[in-house]
Amino acid sequence: MRKTILFCFSALLLIVTTACSQGSAEEKTEITVYTALEDDMIEPYLSSFHKKHPDIKVNIVRDSTGVITSKLLAEKDNPVADVVWGTAATSLLVADQEGMLKGYAPKGVDRIASQYKDSGDKPHWVGIDAWMTAFTVNTAEMKEMGLEVPQSYKDLLDPQYKDLIVMPNPASSGTGYLTVSALIQLMGEENAWNYMDKLHQNVGMYTHSGSKPAKLAGQGEYPIGVSFGYRGITQAEKGQPIKTIFPEEGSGWDLEANALVKKENIKPAAKKFLDWAISDKAMKAYSENFAITTVPTDKPVPEGFPENPTDQLIENDFNWAAENRSTILDKWTKKYDGKSAPKE
Repeated sequence: MRKTILFCFSALLLIVTTACSQGSAEEKTEITVYTALEDDMIEPYLSSFHKKHPDIKVNIVRDSTGVITSKLLAEKDNPVADVVWGTAATSLLVADQEGMLKGYAPKGVDRIASQYKDSGDKPHWVGIDAWMTAFTVNTAEMKEMGLEVPQSYKDLLDPQYKDLIVMPNPASSGTGYLTVSALIQLMGEENAWNYMDKLHQNVGMYTHSGSKPAKLAGQGEYPIGVSFGYRGITQAEKGQPIKTIFPEEGSGWDLEANALVKKENIKPAAKKFLDWAISDKAMKAYSENFAITTVPTDKPVPEGFPENPTDQLIENDFNWAAENRSTILDKWTKKYDGKSAPKE
């Protein structure tokens, strides 16, 4: 009788242990997150998410904006990503026009001003910060070559800079596209393409990354890189002879934004990620790198940015930029792609 009781108890313990183990396994969730955030930003940002949600594994797929956009469109009928995080709003609008995003109102979304998010009650995208065009200039190289530091888009046309400028390819880089889009919105279509024809004579190479021109300028390979403000400023902080210039006419800009991918099985963990991605802790982390976050923080504007960074932004029609993206990129590629760096 005692042996029978012990056997039954052991069997019951095995059942309970197995059930608990299965429950723990079910609680472990994995989500796939596509992002165009810079490599050196991702882990510092994610640290607070991992602390809050240790039971969620985040599989990051990082690439440039153009590649992320193409990847999303290619996977339209069988989406892989659960979430898009920190990717150009204009690219998310392209995906949204294809019916690929699911409306979701993250916790705290009311704190975000209307110009920084989709207008629906359940927004299809929500911005987290703004990044803007800037010139990263290697002052040591400029001095050695006897060149003046450009202050405006117009200055970049000066023949003294022939083959000395590097800038991003808009078909693969979000920074490249926001810059080209800004030129068209600032100058009008005909004038902007005429301007880019002349600028092309001074461009030595088009890169496939928005940060690469700043890195090349920092290394002295090109004295002028058209990039985005954060990258040049951080390189100067590390001791490189880089001066970051925000163009006098105003900077092209875009929002790094988040979205929920529409798919048959939407995981609760994906919504938890989007809740965290606009939380105060996340915004504070973003503010370490960007002068404009969509939820204001108590951090002062980082040194090197304009004192009033929003005044530097041009009037930007996101919907126009998204609707005309394909046409603009096709024309740009036919005209200028011959100077693009080989794709890695």
